[in-house]
Amino acid sequence: MNVNDINSSLLTIPAESISVTPSENLRPLQDKKNIAASNDASAKPTEPTHTGVASTSALSARLSEYMSAADLKQVKEAYRFSDEMHLGQVRKSGEPYISHPIAVAEICAEWKLDVQAIMAALLHDVMEDQDVQKEELIERFGAPVATLVDGLSKLEKIEFQSQIEAQAENFRKMLLAMARDVRVILVKLADRLHNMRTLGVMSPEKKRRISRETMDVYVPIAHRLGLNNIYRELQDLAFSHLYPMRYRTLSKAVKAARGNRREVVNKILDAVNDALKTAELQAEVYGREKTLYGIYRKMHDKHLSFSQVLDVYGFRIVVKDFRESYYALGTLHALYKPMPGKFKDYIAIPKTNGYQSLHTTLIGPYGTPVEFQIRTQEMHRVAESGVAAHWLYKNDEGSLTDLQQRTHAWLQSLLDIQKQTGDSAEFLEHVKVDLFPDSVYVFTPKSKIIALPRGATALDFAYNIHTDIGDQAIATRINHEPVPLRSELKNGDIVEIITSPNSRPTPNWLTYVRTGKARSAIRHYLRTINLNESTELGRQLLAQALVAVNLNPDLPGSLIDKLLNESSAKSMEEIYTDIGIGKRMAALVARHILDLVEDDSPNIPFQQFGERSGYRHAPVIIYGSEGLSVQLAPCCLPIPGDGIVGQLKRDQGLVVHTDDCEHAKRLHAKEPDRWIDVTWGEELNRRFDTRIAVTIKNERGALARIAAEIGEADVNISHVNMEDGDANDMTHIHFTIQVDSRAHLAKIMRSIKHLNGVHRILRERG
Repeated sequence: MNVNDINSSLLTIPAESISVTPSENLRPLQDKKNIAASNDASAKPTEPTHTGVASTSALSARLSEYMSAADLKQVKEAYRFSDEMHLGQVRKSGEPYISHPIAVAEICAEWKLDVQAIMAALLHDVMEDQDVQKEELIERFGAPVATLVDGLSKLEKIEFQSQIEAQAENFRKMLLAMARDVRVILVKLADRLHNMRTLGVMSPEKKRRISRETMDVYVPIAHRLGLNNIYRELQDLAFSHLYPMRYRTLSKAVKAARGNRREVVNKILDAVNDALKTAELQAEVYGREKTLYGIYRKMHDKHLSFSQVLDVYGFRIVVKDFRESYYALGTLHALYKPMPGKFKDYIAIPKTNGYQSLHTTLIGPYGTPVEFQIRTQEMHRVAESGVAAHWLYKNDEGSLTDLQQRTHAWLQSLLDIQKQTGDSAEFLEHVKVDLFPDSVYVFTPKSKIIALPRGATALDFAYNIHTDIGDQAIATRINHEPVPLRSELKNGDIVEIITSPNSRPTPNWLTYVRTGKARSAIRHYLRTINLNESTELGRQLLAQALVAVNLNPDLPGSLIDKLLNESSAKSMEEIYTDIGIGKRMAALVARHILDLVEDDSPNIPFQQFGERSGYRHAPVIIYGSEGLSVQLAPCCLPIPGDGIVGQLKRDQGLVVHTDDCEHAKRLHAKEPDRWIDVTWGEELNRRFDTRIAVTIKNERGALARIAAEIGEADVNISHVNMEDGDANDMTHIHFTIQVDSRAHLAKIMRSIKHLNGVHRILRERG
């Protein structure tokens, strides 16, 4: 089903549809009267609504539950200062602005954050909106609070839908502030949650922009930190503003179907409670439901109608200790039959955000699949509050050390990526990859568990262990079997990396690594090791582009200074390098320089070509010995004598294709501006790989005869493989050989063609 047809697919809801109210994530199901009262199918669906008005009395009541009188006094001082600074300022809804900092502080109080974080929540907008200096905050409230507010104030004006460089830079500042103190992002998430709750007064365009930013950045961060309640609510709120019609239609469908499932829910509840009581297990049984966005994503990803989404609801069983979790699992499996392949043990192998539970899906009454999650009280605290549980339950010393270590390791990886990354946009790209929620769990040969994003390869594993291991990787063994480095990892794989001190990263590695750490490390290596080659290539490309727009490649100093001021580069060498590795487009840089010239044309004359007019379209000369800054495309393997074209790829330099390469033609249609003219040089002191396919009669010694003929021509065979022919007892043999030129290849092919039994020989492409 196409996603655009979702609205119409929701209009017919059969009686079998499962339903759970999306506004409650955890609800005791023992009180059947409460269930029946909520099953009014005639209720009108509405978007999530919140008043946005926060009461100081409610905040004080929450804080007094866990703060001392001295701490409360500091919070009141911060409130008074914030109230004074925001006096006269109002929100879009017309409410006094101070209601927003109070609401943010109240959300932080739910996590029982310390006094400094609560004060920062109350003060988080004073630097950004009221020009209060950090020094004044240090004097009034101390350095820790001022540092938190300073970190938050840098985040306030992120505009993710325009001015990409500025957006990425602000995002980098946010994550680096978070890496120094995780309380920064906790307060920021509370701020974002209240803003999303009160987004209704904004224009539709602003609602969509803020909701998209929330879905792309803040939802994954909340998930990564294990803040599941915030994660689910932000998802549903963003969904309601991004797709209001779909949200309302799905909400109406869920509410209309709720009554139809009352009997099933009650029957399962009774059976589970009776089974647990018989097994002498003390447990709390809760109804757990998917959010509306979770239902929508399942419909969208699996192309289902609402009536086909059967597991809209489930149950959560909270037991006393670790041992009882598995005892309860066995009790459930004795009650209902488990679905094959639907059991996951996140207790033995926790998720990367610290989440632990047993997941199982059973066949319930009427053949309905029912999902159960089984966990202890301690696991439940971590599952709902994630890293914030550190503040919620400070007395539980040692119980959350593993989660804290995982969070610290991830935050440290942000700092590692920052050190290796060239610019903010690249940093943003790497980090957003690592925020991808799905994970795969693999083992080192010493049985240490490593969590990686789904789709990660053995090379990602190598870089996760250590950058040097990744840089020197040459092969891998997965489950004791040798496989290529690009092999995708699966849950439970045992991975061993084989290294060599002579191995080095290649640009091709970027095509199959999945993690931000691996990508940033490879790009960092390619930038630093191949700096001179890339710089020289960039110099040639910019000179050619300048001549093409009628400018002299020898730029005067005044023009260079002006270009550097506007391009954020520190030197022309940096610009040349960026062009050589494909990070900047030579034609665009030349166009920028032309604009500067036209602005200051009396001082900078245009180039008068005269007899040099032929240089206007001079191609870049390829010698084949340029190193990694120039690559010969593996799809067509050009050799001297072939007509060639060049593609400038980001962070991979110049990739050379034959001019009749079908793959190159498709790439050219997508990005025509990234192609330049190239030609072979006159003196080429190396040999080039090319592929040939020989069809020969399948008889003893056939391969030996061809190999001997190739050897007689002083040609090296770098690879060979054979496959059976279709008919007539023929065999196809594929060779990769090294030749000097196209003429050299033609000579070899003629000599092979005259061998007895050879039916056909051709050069292979693609």
